[in-house]
Amino acid sequence: MSIILKAENLYKTYTLPHKKVQVLKGATLEVSAGERVAIVGRSGAGKSTLLHVLGGLDKPDAGKVTVIGRSLYELSARQRTALRAEKIGFVFQSYHLLPEMDVTENVMLPAMTGVRKITKAQMRKRAQELLEQVGLKERMNHTPLELSGGEQQRVALARALMNEPMLILADEPTGNLDRLTGSQIMDMLLGLSRSNEMSVIMVTHSADTAATCDRVFELKDGVLIKT
Repeated sequence: MSIILKAENLYKTYTLPHKKVQVLKGATLEVSAGERVAIVGRSGAGKSTLLHVLGGLDKPDAGKVTVIGRSLYELSARQRTALRAEKIGFVFQSYHLLPEMDVTENVMLPAMTGVRKITKAQMRKRAQELLEQVGLKERMNHTPLELSGGEQQRVALARALMNEPMLILADEPTGNLDRLTGSQIMDMLLGLSRSNEMSVIMVTHSADTAATCDRVFELKDGVLIKT
């Protein structure tokens, strides 16, 4: 089975006004194609930082991240952005939808980077197909503020799938949702990952959510420990 992501000996320290906080101290992880991995740990352990480093959003102080055979931090910023847009989809706890755009336009955003050579009409068609997949066929022309939290997270999930990524990075995707809605979002995320043969790396506080994944790691004292 091919390796989608490999992280080796990641270190990351933040400098605060009166102290330095080292959140990653040699974290290492390998994820295969189609595999679903959960990362758990206490608040402040550095889980979101790790996810951002894995996705090319935050450069580590030391260590290496390889995605689809390419070393993220040996690429130029422009190359890294292009790789991220083409191969990685992000789902965040707070949705990060643009309120001035309707739901369809929000889903289209990743394709507007020019990574996929398709017309705007093709972008819209794919966005609408994705929204139908996540059960929002009747909400395509609504704005994010007209949707519930669960519906907004479904939009965020559809947006993450827009460029047909090979890897989804999800940061507390059910953190702002009630238990039932969160369970529905997880079922949808994992179901879509299977049908689209995507790998998923998910940060979560929920033991139930973590248990739905193939492997679970705890981020403790800056390193990943398999549970």
